[in-house]
Amino acid sequence: MTGMEKTITNCYFDNAATSWPKPEEVYTAAEKFMRHGGANPGRSGHTRALRADRLVYETRERAASFLGAKRPEEIIFTLNATDSLNMAIKGVLEPGDHVIYTSMEHNSILRPLGALRQAKVITTTMISCDSAGQLDPADIEKAVLPETKLIISTNASNVTGGILPVKEVGQIAREKGILFLVDAAQTAGALPLDIGEIGADLAAFTGHKSLLGPPGVGLLYLRSGVKIKPWREGGTGSRSDEELQPEIMPDYLEAGTMNTAGIAGLNEGLKYLQKVGIRAVRQHEIKINRHFIGGLRELSGIRVYGSGDPEQSVAVTSFTMEGIDSGELGYILEEAYGILSRTGLHCAPGAHRSIGTFPQGTVRFSFGCFTREEEIDYALNALKKIISRFLPIR
Repeated sequence: MTGMEKTITNCYFDNAATSWPKPEEVYTAAEKFMRHGGANPGRSGHTRALRADRLVYETRERAASFLGAKRPEEIIFTLNATDSLNMAIKGVLEPGDHVIYTSMEHNSILRPLGALRQAKVITTTMISCDSAGQLDPADIEKAVLPETKLIISTNASNVTGGILPVKEVGQIAREKGILFLVDAAQTAGALPLDIGEIGADLAAFTGHKSLLGPPGVGLLYLRSGVKIKPWREGGTGSRSDEELQPEIMPDYLEAGTMNTAGIAGLNEGLKYLQKVGIRAVRQHEIKINRHFIGGLRELSGIRVYGSGDPEQSVAVTSFTMEGIDSGELGYILEEAYGILSRTGLHCAPGAHRSIGTFPQGTVRFSFGCFTREEEIDYALNALKKIISRFLPIR
């Protein structure tokens, strides 16, 4: 690193892991609840508890409307998208069931399925996507067996950003009478999303990414009428005389004290997105990502993965540089230029096998609604300098 001065500029390009910064209202709401509210929603009759309960219900209503659920009680608050996916997978599957999933899935799907498969509870079929990470829905249909209970697909890859044809997959699932679970961790808040139109029976979301909320809050969409076992049992504040979990929704799946401060922040994140407009967010991120991909294509020794079409992806781009390990490149970007990215396999080894980057992985830049065009220019210039300074000596 000799002769390379670290800039004071700090570019945060890791929004696919968690968005930053948040709207100021998000920070204020979470702190305000902790300082001036702090009560447990639904557990007491005093005014603070009632205010907390109203806050939770308001956020549930807002999330349902924003995501396309028909009823507020179809939205369950969870810890994060991983929690939501575990609840869905382990809640609907029974011994002997068969599951179809894609090669682009995150470990929050691969590992629960792997554990159930190893225990010989279920069987699975993985549908391989092509070298650009694209899925052919016909391959899903061909894999359906009489015992197929569940089809799982990510809405958009956290590696390539590519948007998968979940609406078409949902149509296949409906025609076959199979449950359909969508992982929308990368799309909720990043593009217009109507979970009812997609035809999902279950869907997992996280609050801390493009929904702009704090960590520690996720959401599970459960279509009315879908049967599921509770992930945990315990206090709900309702029907406390009964020994079994009350079957009323959403209490059935929301045992224990909620992260109400996080929910307060999520409520403000949703308000912000409603005020700005999700289509405006989408157009901004397309513009930013197009500018970045276009700049990468002008650099020698850089390979971009995925379709390369910002219209067909969320603002996530993975790339490699010839002759340099992705982990080392990520280190140089931060140490020399203050650019924060994510390197490696991104908890999605199957996706990297599909696009040909396993086991070394890639460098991933992921942008958000607060990413500025001058930050992209700065990053492209940094990559150009790295190419000129490092590649000749390798």
